Amino acid sequence: MSALGNAEELRDDLAVLRRELHREPELGLQLPRTQEKVLAALEGLPLEIELGKNLSSVTAVLRGGRPGGAVLLRADMDALPVQEASGVDYMSRVAGRMHACGHDLHTAALVGAARLLSQRRESLPGDVVFMFQPGEEGHNGAGVMIEEGVLQAAGKPLDAAFAIHVSANRIPQGLVVSKPGTVMTASDILRVTVRGRGGHGSAPHSALDPVPAACEMVTAINSWTTRTFDIFDPVVVSVGSFQAGTQHNVIPETATFQATVRSYSDTNHERLAEGLPRLVRSIAAAHGLSADVDFEVLYPVTVNDPQETGFALETARELVGDDQVWVSPQPASGSEDFSLVLQRVPGAMLLLGAAPQGCDPTAAPMNHSPQAVFDDAVLPRQAALLTELATARLSRTAPLAERAGTRERA
Repeated sequence: MSALGNAEELRDDLAVLRRELHREPELGLQLPRTQEKVLAALEGLPLEIELGKNLSSVTAVLRGGRPGGAVLLRADMDALPVQEASGVDYMSRVAGRMHACGHDLHTAALVGAARLLSQRRESLPGDVVFMFQPGEEGHNGAGVMIEEGVLQAAGKPLDAAFAIHVSANRIPQGLVVSKPGTVMTASDILRVTVRGRGGHGSAPHSALDPVPAACEMVTAINSWTTRTFDIFDPVVVSVGSFQAGTQHNVIPETATFQATVRSYSDTNHERLAEGLPRLVRSIAAAHGLSADVDFEVLYPVTVNDPQETGFALETARELVGDDQVWVSPQPASGSEDFSLVLQRVPGAMLLLGAAPQGCDPTAAPMNHSPQAVFDDAVLPRQAALLTELATARLSRTAPLAERAGTRERA
């Protein structure tokens, strides 16, 4: 039976696990209940399991029955601080928390792949590392797992690394999408505190008002980005938070704002990190004020290896058909800490449409929305694709490894 046929037999179990995870979402690096659920779902499989020291990660290694290389498959497990309003009957039971980005599907699908690959263990030409990762949503979970040795878990260099991210909108259900090169943006945070001197609102000349300067900074950022960067290598800076003052007739001491900063190339990533702080400090100085500026680098650009992406898309076509695989003409505007893995190991991130059957994906709520709905009907396809990516990629290097093993035994 094909991997997809085997995965269909797991459909109900994977859906149950996914919904258990959805009902009890956890945030950040510490996901004790999620970790417990994953360990219970992996129980009885022939896996070497190691738990994280500084986060609730699970690293599981499956040793193939034949000599070969090693491939990593990754799933992120954390939720978001969002109050769910999806209306599904398995909604979050934890106030202010929701699996609004589909990580519950990622986790369940990787459990499915671990089960399917365990069934193939004797014929598997190499090892598979299953990376169950907390803290993707801005907590550098991949970076912490890398520091703790996930990329060395197999005891040999990794040949490739793959991840599949579901999408609640834009992509029709079941469609597999990716592209070589830049596939997702870099993500950073700009935090600014403009410092002035407070006073009475009726006498601004006797104070140093930080509010006009902060407002000027926000508008100047929009002008600066459009006049500094090539539209064919774009950047996005969006101010999402702005606070100043407590009373209508009081000039405050400070005004603060925060912005998300996105870029599609390493070059622009560096230019933004240097240019934005310089811009806001110059405006502050022009107003006779000072500005505290923090530019926090979160995740680099997610770059798919061209060869591994071609292999992954061809594997997907063989599994689900040409009409179910699409090469995107442009990157997605979101960001991922799987980028940290892809900086060190050639590989690819793919997207999978998980919008509810029958809905218009262009009108469906997007990832991170309180109304986002991900259809767990895609779980068998997701698990099967992860399985085939590992099996087919190991098979590509197996003949060389087997010949080397034969020479060593001789």
